[in-house]
Amino acid sequence: MTTLNRNRILSGLAIAALTLSAAAPALAGKGAPDLILTNGKVYTGDDASPWAEAVAVKGGRIVEVGAADKVMALKGKKTDVIDLEGRMAMAGISDAHSHPLDGAMKKLFQCNFPFSSGPDEIAAAISACVARWGDGEWIVGGQWDSNFFVNNKFDSPRQWLDKVSGDKAVVLIDDSGHNVWANSRALELTGITAETPDPEGGRYRREADGVTPNGVIEEAAAKAIRLRLPEASLEDTIAGVHEMGRMLNSFGITGVKIARAPEDHLAALKAVDKKDGLTLHVTASLETPYGPRAELLDIADLKRRRAEYASQNLNTNAVKIFLDGVPTASRTACMLDPYVPDEKFGADYHGEIHLKPEMLATDVTALDKEGFVIKIHTAGDGSVRAALDAIEKARKANGDSGERPELAHAGYVAESDIPRFAALNVSPDFSPYIWSPSPIIDSVVEAVGPRGEHYWPTRDLIDAGAVIIAGSDWPSAVETPNPWPGIETLVTRRSVDGSHDGVLWPEEAVSLAEAIRIFTHNSAGALGFDNVTGVLAPGADADIIVLDRNIFDVPAGDVGETNVLLTLFEGEPVYASGAYSSLVSAAK
Repeated sequence: MTTLNRNRILSGLAIAALTLSAAAPALAGKGAPDLILTNGKVYTGDDASPWAEAVAVKGGRIVEVGAADKVMALKGKKTDVIDLEGRMAMAGISDAHSHPLDGAMKKLFQCNFPFSSGPDEIAAAISACVARWGDGEWIVGGQWDSNFFVNNKFDSPRQWLDKVSGDKAVVLIDDSGHNVWANSRALELTGITAETPDPEGGRYRREADGVTPNGVIEEAAAKAIRLRLPEASLEDTIAGVHEMGRMLNSFGITGVKIARAPEDHLAALKAVDKKDGLTLHVTASLETPYGPRAELLDIADLKRRRAEYASQNLNTNAVKIFLDGVPTASRTACMLDPYVPDEKFGADYHGEIHLKPEMLATDVTALDKEGFVIKIHTAGDGSVRAALDAIEKARKANGDSGERPELAHAGYVAESDIPRFAALNVSPDFSPYIWSPSPIIDSVVEAVGPRGEHYWPTRDLIDAGAVIIAGSDWPSAVETPNPWPGIETLVTRRSVDGSHDGVLWPEEAVSLAEAIRIFTHNSAGALGFDNVTGVLAPGADADIIVLDRNIFDVPAGDVGETNVLLTLFEGEPVYASGAYSSLVSAAK
C-alpha cells in the first residue's frame, strides 16, 4: 500500500472551518484515489443514507462513498483496492474520556492485577513484583475494587500489605482511580503519621485506635503520596505514547480525549507527533489542581500550555476541573440526597464538593471566555447541579461561545436538571462503562441506596436534546479501553460477560444506531474534530475501521465481542489483523 503523507499542511483550525460538502469537489478533482475499499457493508453514520458499498480515499481523506460501481469508476493505475468481502466498515471510534497514557504506562511499568482479585491474588502479584523489581524503592500498581475493604475485613490494610512487600514502598490504586492503598514504608517516605490531619476533600482511614493511618487513603489525601512517586523519564513516557496508540488502534479507536494531561505527558505526545506522527487524533484536557483550593485558576499558564504543545494531531484546547469524587463506598461524590446511613458517615451525609460556587463560576466564565472546552468531573447529582449553575452564569456573561462544556461521569442527574443540558449546550460525558450490572455498581448502590440503580439516564437525556458523549475512563473501572462492550451495554443495560444478573434501569436503553453515534460523531465533536472524523462522507479524514461482523445483524448481546480487523487513520493502516496484517507492514 502506498504510504500516504500524514503531515498535510493544513492546520486544525482550517480543517474545522472547512465543511465536508465543500471539501469533496476540490479533492475529487485531483486525480485518482490512493485507495478504495469495496464490496462491503459500509455504515456511513449519515441518517439520510446510512449504508454504502464502497469508499474511496485520497491524500488521507474520503473523496467518495457510495455504490461499488460508482466508486470503482474512480480507480486509477496506482489505486490500491481492498476487497472487504462483505465485511462491515464504519467510521473510527472516538473515546471522549480516557487516561490512555496512564493506562499504557501502567501496563508497561507497573504491578498489575485484575479488579476481581481477592487477597490471595493480590498477595501473589505483589510478591512477584517485589522479586521482579528488586532494585527499585517503589512499587506502584493496582487495581483493587471499590468494595474490596467492605468484602474483606482487615484489621490493618497497611500491615497486611507489609507482609508481602518486603522493604519496598507499595502504593496500589483502586478501580475509580481516586483512592490508594499504601504500606508502612510508603507512608513513612511520604511523612504520613498519626499526627497528619485529614486535608479538606480527603481522608486517611484510621485503625482501631482512631489515629494511626491504616493505609487506605481517599481523594485529596492521596495527593501527597502521588506527588512522592517516582517520575517517569521522557523516554519511558514516549514509549507509553506508542503503546497507547497501538492499544487504542487495535480496538478501532482513531480519536481520544485525554481527560487529564499533566505537562510531562503533553511534552511526550508532542514529541511523538512531531517525529513519527500520532496514529490517532488526540485532544488533551490540560491538568488543573485536584481537590479544594483557595485560588482561582491560572488562566495565563493554561493559555501558555495550549499554545506550546498543540501540534498536527494534538489538540490542547481543553481543560479539566474536578468538582467531587466518586459515589462508591468512599462516598466522596456530592449528592443532593444523603447516602445510606451508616456508623461512619451518619444519617445525613451528602458527600463532598471541592469548589465553592463563586470560585467555580469565576473559573468557568474565564475559561469559556478564552475559548477553552471545559470538562468538569461531576459524579454526583449535587455536583452536576453546581456545574450547570456555573455554566449558566458563564453563558449570561459571555453568551454561547459555541464550545460545549462536558460534565464527566454525570450518571446521576436530578430530573429537573435534565433539560438544562440542551438549554445550556452542555454534553453529559458518560464514562466509564458502568451502565450495566458490575462490581463497581454494587459498591455504588450499597452507598447510594435503591435510588442508586437509577444511573445513567441515557434515553431521557437524548429525548431532551442533549448530545451525549462517551469514553472508557481506562484504566479506571474497566480492564481495557475496548469500546465494544460499552456500545453493547448502552443497548442492553446488561452485564457483557454474564458475571452479573439483571438489568440496570432498562428504560434508559438506546438503539444501536444511537450508541454508534455517541461513540463516533458525538465524541469526535468532543475532541474538536467533528468536521474531520466520526462519519464516512466526502471531505472527512479517512478514519475507517473494518469489523469481523456486521453489528447490526447479530444479537445485541454479541456486539461486545466485536473484533477489529483493520484500522485506517488518515487513510493509512495503523492496525491490522489476519489477512490485513501485510498492509501495516507495507505502510511502515
